[in-house]
Amino acid sequence: MSNASSITHFLLLAFADTRELQLLHFCLFLGIYLAALLGNSLIIAAIACDHRLHTPMYFFLLNLSLLDLGSISTTLPKSMANSLWDTRDISYAGCTVQVFFFLFLVGGEYVLLTVMSYDRYVAICKPLHYGTLLGSRACVHMAAAAWGGGFLYAVLHTANTFSLPLCQGNAIDQFFCELAQVLNLSCSNSFLREAGVLVFSAFLFLGSFVFIVLSYVQIFRAVLTISSEQGQHKAFSTCLPHLAVVSLFLCTGTFSNLKPPSISSPSLNLVVAVLYAVVPPTLNPLIYSMRNKELKDAVKKLLGFLSAATDCQTSSANGSHSVS
Repeated sequence: MSNASSITHFLLLAFADTRELQLLHFCLFLGIYLAALLGNSLIIAAIACDHRLHTPMYFFLLNLSLLDLGSISTTLPKSMANSLWDTRDISYAGCTVQVFFFLFLVGGEYVLLTVMSYDRYVAICKPLHYGTLLGSRACVHMAAAAWGGGFLYAVLHTANTFSLPLCQGNAIDQFFCELAQVLNLSCSNSFLREAGVLVFSAFLFLGSFVFIVLSYVQIFRAVLTISSEQGQHKAFSTCLPHLAVVSLFLCTGTFSNLKPPSISSPSLNLVVAVLYAVVPPTLNPLIYSMRNKELKDAVKKLLGFLSAATDCQTSSANGSHSVS
């Protein structure tokens, strides 16, 4: 296969050869996917329905849950379907779409996490200016910048990657179309075309990382000057979940891209991909709700309302059957 136009499909990594292990993989990923869907959907619904949570912090959290839902829905369903139907195929167009949407949503999430660190910095270090610096219009613009930044990042990478000649076969050693694995199929002399985009991305991500670190240095300095222990606890309770999410996202993503080639292996690559593509969207709702009383109360209120509505429908149905 001398170029990309001769490839009609790619072969994704098979988790197992036996039918029993394939079904086990399907059930495992299905459980993880349903947990991510439930957790993120509850956060989105709770924030949308509870007017007490209509603040910048929860507005950004709602956007984060939307990005998490999208990113995990880009990778897991196709992998589950392949295991269920005992196949490895993904079409060329399907692989292109998967790469684009995954980069779009993950890139947008990273920019949004940077914006959320700024939100916490203003809330703790400049509380008197919070309403001015983070008004409704400013929040919408910041969220739009996160989504737009992810879109631009995805367009640049996808356009460059899939315009490269692919002359190393069509087998991708990953359970989804991972950018690095697709680039491994390109001809060695064509990689320079992608190098410029990679350097640009590195500077962008490094700049965001430095901004997050500096924001939290200022935040912790401000928190330590608070004389009230209750005030310190409240400040930490709003910052630590975000810091935990940022750390999980950065550690898994950085290790995936910068791990030494000497320790690289298909099994390790698979574990790392699961860590950065599957684990964060699943755990983020749990991390944010664990120390956040307002969010937990809103979720409980929502679940109580849904339970009451279900009981009401059941009672109405039983009443109708009794009359008939």
